[in-house]
Amino acid sequence: MTETPTAPAATAGPLSHLKVLDLSRVLAGPWAGQIFADLGAEVIKVERPGAGDDTRSWGPPFLKDLDGNETRESGYYLAANRGKRSVTVNIGTPEGQEIIRTLAKEADIVLENFKTGTLKRFGLDYESLRAVNERIIYCSLTGFGQNGPRANQVAYDFLIQAMGGLMSITGEEDGRPGGGPQKVGLPIVDLTTGLYLVIGALAALARREQTGRGDYLDLAMLDVQVALLANQAMNHLLTGNVPRRYGNGHPNIMPQQVFACRDGRIVLAVGNDEQYARLARLLNDPLMLEERFVKNRDRVQYRDELLGRIAEVFATFERADLLARLDAADIPAGPINTVAEALQEPQIAERGMVTRLAHPLSGEVPQVLSPLKFREAKGALPKAPPLLGADTDDILDGLGLSDEQRAGLRARGII
Repeated sequence: MTETPTAPAATAGPLSHLKVLDLSRVLAGPWAGQIFADLGAEVIKVERPGAGDDTRSWGPPFLKDLDGNETRESGYYLAANRGKRSVTVNIGTPEGQEIIRTLAKEADIVLENFKTGTLKRFGLDYESLRAVNERIIYCSLTGFGQNGPRANQVAYDFLIQAMGGLMSITGEEDGRPGGGPQKVGLPIVDLTTGLYLVIGALAALARREQTGRGDYLDLAMLDVQVALLANQAMNHLLTGNVPRRYGNGHPNIMPQQVFACRDGRIVLAVGNDEQYARLARLLNDPLMLEERFVKNRDRVQYRDELLGRIAEVFATFERADLLARLDAADIPAGPINTVAEALQEPQIAERGMVTRLAHPLSGEVPQVLSPLKFREAKGALPKAPPLLGADTDDILDGLGLSDEQRAGLRARGII
């Protein structure tokens, strides 16, 4: 009789065996680094001495210390750097470059979002680091990628939302109050690029398990935005028609829209014919029950008439009463929460998404935690975003640099 293997003990996260060298700054790269940290990886964030990540100064708001004074920790920085260790290194110096190469020897993944060609001048490009660690997964994240006519241009989320078509399909319809292109209310391209980076790095790691070799990931924000056009891109490719803005409406599914009740607004998100049939029966409206509205393709054709009628009916209800009826009929609908209301949602509280972590300056700092929840692989214990250079001495001591050597590097502005 063979013995059943004993299950491994719970670790500090499913990626606790990995080390990530994070040379990135601002949001897309740091967001990816934070995901790795949330999953248990050791993430070493390399920052400029004295200044640090650009986002440290992107405020107000700034975290306040125990005496109520503003610190240097901006809300923007605190949102994307949880769980990391911070080391300050001037990578423009030969000594700083050697420190990075030494750290790369033990790293599984390198994240960088410098302008194309910058790290090659410093001897920190993929080929250079692969020479010291052939298993390294090197992830380059730029606005436009490593090749093409825009490869050397700098980009930010707002610009990519515009160039990548997102703003052309976001916002109220032309001719209506407030009509015109709009950006999404958060840096969606940065955030989704960070997600794609993690996916790509994990795919390369899976391949490394088979081949023993690392890889190079060339990820462009514009590529990501175009990929995210999804059904809107396919609508155009199939018909040649240029997608337009529908405000809060949907180009392919009806009815999905914001509607006003007597005392507030709600979102209705009907997703199939069965849900629509339940809605029509619930409201018992003659027009909505007509045969021409039974199928989604026909509802899309008569969208303006249908939306207008639903608006008339919903305007007669109190919001809470209507939402209760829709919920009882299993019809997707809900309130339009503010950010404050969303963070205070009972469902969010039950899921443990918002917490406070210990912080050396303020005592504690609020955080919105990772949405990833595993049954077997226990999550890493979250730690607050690090102060600038908080781990420099500890990390460099681990590389064999003495107190005197570190003092000399600090005096010359290298760390």
